[in-house]
Formats: sequence, structure tokens, C-alpha cells
Amino acid sequence: MKNKRLIKIKRAFVLGLVLTLTLGCERDLTDDAVPATFAKVGQVFIDDFISMGSNFYFPFEGSKLDAFSVDTEEGYDSSSSYRIDVPNSNDPTGNYAGAILRIDGAGRDLSGYDALTFWAKASQGVSVDAVGFGQDFLENKFQVNASDLSVGTNWAKYTIPIPDPSKLTEERGVFWYAAGTQATGGSGYVVWFDDIQFENLGTVAQPRPAILFGNNQAEETFTGATIELTGLTQTYHLASGIDQTVEAAPNYFAFTSSNISVATVNELGVVSIVGGGEAIITATLDGVDADGSLNITSLGSFSPAPVPTVNATNVISIFSDAYTNEPVDYYNGYWAPYQTTQGQDDIEVDGDNIIKYTELNFVGVQFAVDVSTIDVSQMTHFHVDIQVQGNIGSGDYLQVKLQDIGADNAFGGTDDSADQLTLTNTTLVADNWVSIDVPISDFAALTSRSNLAQVVFISDATITDVFVDNIYFYELSAVPSEAAPTPTLPEANVISVFSDAYANVAGSELNPDWGQGTVVTQESVVGNNTLKYAGLDYQGLQLGTTQDVSGMTHLHIDYFTANSTALNAFLISSGPVEKAKALTVPTTSGWVSLEIPLADFNPVDLADIIQLKFDGNGDVYLDNIYFHN
Repeated sequence: MKNKRLIKIKRAFVLGLVLTLTLGCERDLTDDAVPATFAKVGQVFIDDFISMGSNFYFPFEGSKLDAFSVDTEEGYDSSSSYRIDVPNSNDPTGNYAGAILRIDGAGRDLSGYDALTFWAKASQGVSVDAVGFGQDFLENKFQVNASDLSVGTNWAKYTIPIPDPSKLTEERGVFWYAAGTQATGGSGYVVWFDDIQFENLGTVAQPRPAILFGNNQAEETFTGATIELTGLTQTYHLASGIDQTVEAAPNYFAFTSSNISVATVNELGVVSIVGGGEAIITATLDGVDADGSLNITSLGSFSPAPVPTVNATNVISIFSDAYTNEPVDYYNGYWAPYQTTQGQDDIEVDGDNIIKYTELNFVGVQFAVDVSTIDVSQMTHFHVDIQVQGNIGSGDYLQVKLQDIGADNAFGGTDDSADQLTLTNTTLVADNWVSIDVPISDFAALTSRSNLAQVVFISDATITDVFVDNIYFYELSAVPSEAAPTPTLPEANVISVFSDAYANVAGSELNPDWGQGTVVTQESVVGNNTLKYAGLDYQGLQLGTTQDVSGMTHLHIDYFTANSTALNAFLISSGPVEKAKALTVPTTSGWVSLEIPLADFNPVDLADIIQLKFDGNGDVYLDNIYFHN
């Protein structure tokens, strides 16, 4: 299972920055003008807050708002300290403690210091999730994090090195922390901080910056994609003899691309793929080469999955840019002994997020632990777009499994149910998107759909590399709620078989007896006469007279079906000579207006059309069947 931070640090609110410019007497700026300088004050809290102003404490969203106080009975080498009361995990007023200290007013010039230092102790041995500086709820431009800080019950001094002090000439975010209870079984505790200050120790040495945690990674991608560089760290050797690694904001780094015609990288470490070819992304920090690199191979242009057309009101989406997605635990869950190395919406091409799974064996999208299960009992269909990278052999397959954990809302109970759809080389197409739309009823063993918890992809390594997009469930009404679109072509350009908009071929038989099982009726849909084929196997339309449509260019058909999985339209000339055109079903966005070039019906004699025919399955509604030019 992909590791997740249990504490999610978010902004509590949006802060507006109002800049007020006060003008005195009028004067011209000259070459003698001196840039503004900022206070070179390193102290933050020494028995009390130092030059912080009156409005400097900003808690994170979801944290206990009143977790902090100044303790006047406990301190390091004094009688006061900055006290944090970390709440129990079930505290209704906040399940963790987290906040920033931001100077109320102009920032400070901290360029003369090399570290943030402080003393700390706790009411019990704990691991504080994160402590740092540079977070200001504005740009967080020079944020630094030291994670999993081990704090004992006796006072100890901690040092957080500044990755590049020259950057901190106007810093307002001087301290921040986040502390939860996942390591204490949900029980609260107290942490005390004292003597929080920036110092010039002179013993912060041997800088070793890194990107991608020092790894040399390779990435295949496409033009239009963006990749955010992660694992940005700086490591120093301290006087205590330990190495201290901190996470550093991208603005501390200078990024470089070896080939800007393939990839560019901005100051935030976001790589933009601009062309095909190869490029290597590297970085330096304060003139020191960073370990790690990103080796990019751009395969050029990329075709996205089809944009979904189902009305959003009828959709429950798991992963799609077209809809609002339900919360999930993760998109890349893998469980021993299985392993899938990549995933979780890690490709973005021209703003379209795509899940990439490589070395695929068994991987799941889960929504059950940190978020609620999903009730899809009112949905009728399941959709997913899949593109397999590379060849697909005759024995290769990909299963899509739906898992419901039942009313007890727990895995492993007696009310769990699941079923899977198996896709083989007869459905999947190498290096092309395939849209899968199936009735949820096809997952027959999925006996409950009210507590859906997982969508799982299984290949047993027969297929190893896939792109996935547009995972959603939707409700498709069996009956059209609106009439087919009204044709607008002049009647002089039309030979109509069935339409209220035109005069139809006289004497045509809409339900000739060909031994079919289809039940044919004419239904009124919002006042519009519509042809309905219920339980279609095959069905003919016998024209009243032979029609010469050789001067026409297209056959127009409007059709609607919620449950057909196969539908073909035929033209038939004397002989008989017939040719089919496959129609896409079901029609997930309502009525489909189709213009079929008459050339697609070759070798049918267009000067001698005697019949039309439809075959397939399900219930199909038809309207506006006509030839035109």
C-alpha cells in the first residue's frame, strides 16, 4: 500500500495581502535611492515572542485551534516556553496540532544565519511529524521541513540547516510545526519549544543537495506532459556528528535541462515536455551539484482518452478530469506478494491527468479506510478507458475487478462480494485507447453495490504497462427523456424513410414479417413519433418503392439505446446485396446523430435500394432515418 501522511497540512483560510503605499511630499527617485532593507533579527521565541507583532499565529486546517500557549512554569534555562498541547485523535475540536508563526509586518533578513535552532522536550517520547520554517501561507517560497523529529522527555537542542541563507532576505515564515498521534495510538501529549532562533553556527558543513532523493530516474513521456520534481533535499554535517537532511522548497535550487527543445524546467521544479527526443534534468543548490537526475525520453505527441459525454448528474466518478471525483484512499494500492511500481495519476498531458501503471501485476484503487465507501446501487453501467503499451499476445489479459465490502463496512466479512471483467486481445488494442462500457449487471457475483470499496486491475504480468483514465459509474435511462434532434436540411435534399420532419417514402413497411423476434412499436417521445425495437435480434424496413440514392452522399440515423451491446445498420439492394455499418452502443450521452457516408456501403447498388435492416440486441429507439446530400 502506498504510504500516506495521516496528517494533511492545509491552509486554514485564504489570506489577502493588502499593500498600502503612503505618499509624502512629491519627489523624483534618483540614482541615490537605496533599496529597502529588513531587520536582521534571528530570535523568534526567547521566554516570549520577539518582534513578531500582534497577529502571528495561524493554525492549519483541521488542527486544534487553541493548541498553543506560553507556559510560564516550564522552560529551558528559564521559566517559560512555547507549549503545544497535541490533542487526542478523537478530539472534536481538532485531531492534531499544527500552525505557522508568521511575522506580522515586514519580513526579516536571515541571510547572515546558517540554521534555525531550538530546544524541545515532550511529556513522553514522541516523533513530531514536521518542524521547519519558510511556510507563510502566501508563496511558501523558501519552505524547509525536518520530518519525524524524535523528541524525548529531557530538553535537547535541535538544528535545522538553512539550504541557502542568501535566499532569505525578506522572510516572514519563521517557524512551523505539525504533530499528531498516529505514533501514540491516538493519545495526546505535550511538546515544549524554547529559545527558537536563527543562528550563525559556523559548523554547518558538507552540503549535499539532492533531487529525486538522489536517484537517477528515467521517464518515458509525451509532448504536453508536465512532471513535478520531488525528493528535493539538502543534507549537512552538524557539529554533533550527525547528518541532518531537510526537505527544501524548489526555489532554493537552480534547475537545468540538457535539451530545452525537448523539456524545460521552471523555478518551481515543474518540467514541461515541449517536443520529442531526450533530455536530462539536473540541479544545483548554492553552486553545489545536486545528486539525482531525471532522464526524459519524450515519445512526441499523445492522444488523450475520449472526453466523456455522460451528463455529470448521472455519474459517480472515481478518476476523471471531466467530473468531480469521489475521495479515494489511493490510486496505487498494491498488496503483498504483488507489486506494481508506478501509479497514482502520475502523468499530466495538456492538463489531462492519466494514471500510469508499470510492471503491472495486481493494483487497486481503494476508497474505504480514510474515506467512505461508495454507493453505486443506482448506477447501471461502469466505464473505464484503457490503453495498453506494447504488444498484446494471444494469452494476455487484463481483469477489472469491483469489490464491495457489504453493510459491515469491513474487509473480510461474510457480506463481501466481488466480480471481474476479463479483457483479452480481442478487445484491447496495443497503443490505442479502448473505451469499456459495461452494464454493472455483468458483474453478476457483485451481489451488493452499496459499499463499493475497490476497483482492481489484474494482469498477472501478462500485460505490464497501461494507461488508465475516466473510471466512473453512471446511470443510463432505458427510455429517452427527450426527442431526437429535429432535422434542419431542406426537404429537397432529402429522401426520408422515417421522420416527422419530412414526407417519407410512400407505402413502406416498417415491420415486414421476416421471422424476427423483435417487437416493433411506434412510441411518442415528447410528442415526437419514434420507432422502437424491443428485444432486437434483427429487423427490416421494406421501402414502398425502389429508391435511387446514388445522387446522395450520406445516410442519417438518430438512435438511442441504454442496453444494446451490438448494433448494425444495413443497406440492401436487389440481389440481394447488403453491407453493414457497426454503430457504437450503448449511447451513453443520449441520442446519437450519425452521418454515414454512402460509400461505406459499397458494393450495395445505390441506384437500387430496396430495404434497410438492423441487427444486434437490446432495446433500440430510431428516428430521422433519411438519405441526403
